[in-house]
Amino acid sequence: MDLLAPLLFIAFGVFVIKNAEQRQRIAWLSAILGPIKLEKSIETLATGYMRALAETDPERSEPIWRMLEGSEATLVQQLDRLAKDIQTMPPAQARISRWSMALPMATRLFPDATFDLREAFRVHAKGFAQSVTNAEGLSRKQQARRLLAEMLLFQHTCHWYCRSKSVASARLMVRHQATHEETLALVSPQTRQGYQALLTE
Repeated sequence: MDLLAPLLFIAFGVFVIKNAEQRQRIAWLSAILGPIKLEKSIETLATGYMRALAETDPERSEPIWRMLEGSEATLVQQLDRLAKDIQTMPPAQARISRWSMALPMATRLFPDATFDLREAFRVHAKGFAQSVTNAEGLSRKQQARRLLAEMLLFQHTCHWYCRSKSVASARLMVRHQATHEETLALVSPQTRQGYQALLTE
């Protein structure tokens, strides 16, 4: 019993500090994401892709694909702007712990076990733009699946930065029934290589 009270006090302190750090990170990222309004573009594309992928009649799916081209171009521009705007974030604020669980002050105490959000957003912006260009000549459905994965991986990175890898992965599974590994396998080779390089550098 003598040991229980100090342990509870320490655990409570860790919880408070962790939550404060996460709220601060959410505020930092929201300040950059807010003016760009890319969440609406992501939602529009995700919904449109699901409709088009479920359609078996090419004549009925073709108008959907054409309609989505404008949203794809918009998201390319928004991600490019984000990749540039995020460069104003101080390096210390941009660090993301590679560890699965969130620990208070981990990015400051263990900088070698982190990667840079600014670099990650560069990878996401470039990967999505390349996938829209579709130099590999994928079918429209194959391209849509790749673009969906690119968007989901981008959202995973945002949630990882704000919370933790484990929370981001759980959110991905609950909302989209996909694991982080499955999503990473579906993005473009360029995105996958750039992303994995960040996690192993």
